[in-house]
Amino acid sequence: MILSMTGFGRGIASSPNKKITIEVKSLNSKQFDFSMRVPSFFRELEVETRNLFASELERGKVDVTVTIENIAADVPATINIPVLAEYKKEIEKLGRDLNLPEPADWYQLLLRLPEAMKTETGKMEQEDADAFDSARREAINALQEFRAQEGRKLYAFFEEKIANIRRLLKEVEPFEEARVPKIRARLEDQLSRLTSIEYDKGRLEQELIFYIEKLDVSEEKLRLKAHLDYFLQTLNGEEKGKGQGQGKKLGFIAQEMGREINTLGSKSNQAEMQKIVVRMKDELEQIKEQVLNVL
Repeated sequence: MILSMTGFGRGIASSPNKKITIEVKSLNSKQFDFSMRVPSFFRELEVETRNLFASELERGKVDVTVTIENIAADVPATINIPVLAEYKKEIEKLGRDLNLPEPADWYQLLLRLPEAMKTETGKMEQEDADAFDSARREAINALQEFRAQEGRKLYAFFEEKIANIRRLLKEVEPFEEARVPKIRARLEDQLSRLTSIEYDKGRLEQELIFYIEKLDVSEEKLRLKAHLDYFLQTLNGEEKGKGQGQGKKLGFIAQEMGREINTLGSKSNQAEMQKIVVRMKDELEQIKEQVLNVL
């Protein structure tokens, strides 16, 4: 089963003194694009964490946020005076620029702002590192489950769209069989009006056969059917034995399907066939749009 690149996961774990929450969001991207916001306490684990997420998630725009909550009763905390002084200066400037009154209670306002308090976090212990690892693995597992759920929706979507293109390709056949006599009759009618010009009917017959062969779409139909089959095989992961990491290949197959559909349209030379081709293109565009979300 395929996986989507879109997902969200959260992992929570605790050491004796800290509660660690790791949240990870993933969107589609051509490569692995990683960003991480982590407190300085866990900064030394940032490279290891990036490598872990890269190996587990493979591809996507991945955004990780780590937060720490001190749960020990005896953790010393002090007011972060330099930070609050900068906050106060910026708020006063904002009031002057926008002609706003000063806050009625500076203490309540400033102490609610981020980093108003600073705590002595000390050195990272092994229990903290173990809790961090537990939280990040829980976040990865939750994200993977989310991706799998979205992947199942994409799978059903692609199956429907491929079936629609097959059905439309079948609808081409009656018009394909009827257009050759029409094309021949139209050309002969136009030639019959040229009474002042003599022509070799045998040579005309050869040219008609050559012209009609150029409009034959049998090969395009066969190749398109093969691409549709290959798309489903890749969707099911039959070559790799698993349905992961197939997004790029599905995109390439969709491009090849587009080439055959375009050629089918240019050769149709018949209004009803061209209308069917337009509907096929619409189905294919929807496939291409959603393929971008496949891992």
